[in-house]
Amino acid sequence: MSSIFTKIINGEIPAYKITEDENFLAFLDVNPNAKGHTLCIPKTEINKIFDIEEDQYLGLMQFSRKVAIALEKTIPCKRVGMAVIGLEVPHAHVHLIPLNEMDEMRFQNKVKLEKEEFESLAKEIRNNL
Repeated sequence: MSSIFTKIINGEIPAYKITEDENFLAFLDVNPNAKGHTLCIPKTEINKIFDIEEDQYLGLMQFSRKVAIALEKTIPCKRVGMAVIGLEVPHAHVHLIPLNEMDEMRFQNKVKLEKEEFESLAKEIRNNL
């Protein structure tokens, strides 16, 4: 059975896409810890990040770095934090979270955004790539 991320890749589920290439996709987390919380995923469904082949793993890190730089240009923050947890969705993914305080990394306090805010934010980040 396909993960929710594979369904996003295949266009079966909508997402606020930021950027993608042939191997990776970045989109806004719909249950964000902070405004701009972004997920970067490989398009190949692999359960655990350390099961990814080394070249693809390095590619995911390079892709995530590019997205993180665009996030910093878009969202006022002290830095962009990165987390790899992977317990909720069995598809390797990197969380990029604009941070102003440590609580934004705890995955407990969530922010609410309207559809229009997600769409506008995704466009702003894309423009800063």
